[in-house]
Amino acid sequence: MKISQILLIGATALATFAPPAFAQSEDEHWEGAYIGGSIGLSAQRNDRNESVVFDTDGDGAFGNSVNTILGANAFAPGFCGGASTGTAPTDGCLNDKDGYEYNIRAGYDVQSGNIVYGFVLEGGKNESRDSVTAFSSTPAAYTLTREIDYSLQARARLGYAARGALFYATGGTAYAKINNSFTTTNGVNSFTDNGNSKSWGYSYGGGAEVKLAKNFSLGLEYLYTNFVDDDYVVSVGPGTAPATNPFLIVSGGTDMRRSDSDFDMHNIRLTAAIRF
Repeated sequence: MKISQILLIGATALATFAPPAFAQSEDEHWEGAYIGGSIGLSAQRNDRNESVVFDTDGDGAFGNSVNTILGANAFAPGFCGGASTGTAPTDGCLNDKDGYEYNIRAGYDVQSGNIVYGFVLEGGKNESRDSVTAFSSTPAAYTLTREIDYSLQARARLGYAARGALFYATGGTAYAKINNSFTTTNGVNSFTDNGNSKSWGYSYGGGAEVKLAKNFSLGLEYLYTNFVDDDYVVSVGPGTAPATNPFLIVSGGTDMRRSDSDFDMHNIRLTAAIRF
């Protein structure tokens, strides 16, 4: 079942079970400030076509090949869109982790007839994890992993109030601190990275709320969230490797990063709000 279908079913259920006592009068009482929170599931899109890209001449363009002294592609074994469990593709890779998310929020709505518009600010934690692995012919595995430490969002809302329920669309900007890490089975070269990322992005979606009491509402919300994470780079050093090492025979040294800068996910949440 598609996420949009789940959202539609959930929103219909919320509207159906809204308390009859508020069916008419509460259409006029969505205006004002509110605070609340949400808990939900964050599901990543399929990254099976993701790879690792290389810069071997120091020009900042990640489109070079890492070759052996004989000119063969040192990463001919390929890549996988997850964390490796060994040193070769045949050893398999773990799938990216979908996880729970927790947020607190505050906002303000203005109502004109049945039309409701306003803004919401929120921040929270997300347990999703995204990895990609490159395999060299040595053999060795090189895994880049990212997780969200915390995220903040500021979104506009536009909705329609009817029969004690509020149906709305929402969208705006998003910010996250992303924890990046690197692991490898290569014990010969040295590796340094440039640490965690501070990433901007965007989020949009929609949802529905119903009032269970005059100042309390529950809701179901779907968001698509995308963070642009293109700053994390791993630089390869000599370590104890010989001069014929594929990372070292190039003139500018070798840097690596993931091919897909988009850290994006689908979020389905149960929301709650106290209104003033």
